[in-house]
Amino acid sequence: MRRTREDALKTRDQILDAAEVTFFQHGFSHTSLAQIAERAGLTRGAIYGHFKNKCEVFNAMAERVKLPMEMLVTATFDPREADPLGRIRDLFMFCLAKAAIEPHSRRVFEVLFTKCEYTEELAPVLERQRTAARDGRARMELGLRNAIDKGQLPPELDTTRAAGVLQMFLGGVLRDWLLDYGSVDLPRDAKFLADACIGMLRNSPALRRHATSAG
Repeated sequence: MRRTREDALKTRDQILDAAEVTFFQHGFSHTSLAQIAERAGLTRGAIYGHFKNKCEVFNAMAERVKLPMEMLVTATFDPREADPLGRIRDLFMFCLAKAAIEPHSRRVFEVLFTKCEYTEELAPVLERQRTAARDGRARMELGLRNAIDKGQLPPELDTTRAAGVLQMFLGGVLRDWLLDYGSVDLPRDAKFLADACIGMLRNSPALRRHATSAG
């Protein structure tokens, strides 16, 4: 009987589900295709029917989950949005809560941030993260400018610096939490952390343009 496309996709997802758990348990370097096949209940040949090597499996696994900075949507910088700062706050909380609540995101983030050596073979995964960071900062800056136009943030806010600080804050919280789940209580503390960031944007002299020019 010829295998249908639906069967092929089901097997592919089966492989990636197994890879996600195996990479989570052992890290990239100490995971083999044989281990992934065993957890998936398949042969190594079945994996080679979908992927050329372990790196391809890893890349496909990572692609199934949106990175934190990829979750920023156009609502924050849509001129018709009445509350862009509120949307930024919502997205910040959503990113933190998703990492804590959604099992796939939690495992993949932990592998990417704490259990992976970025050697040349994993260059596509690292480049995706760099691209997501650059695009995320750009989108965040547009959202901050929109909030300034709506009178929600000080007009002298240095949006480039502020977008970078927000990105570093979000990434730092996630990494600290993944390294030590007791460092912060997610998703419970997501609101507190988002409000702390918003307060920083509104009140920190270090994020004003004159502070940047003064060095």
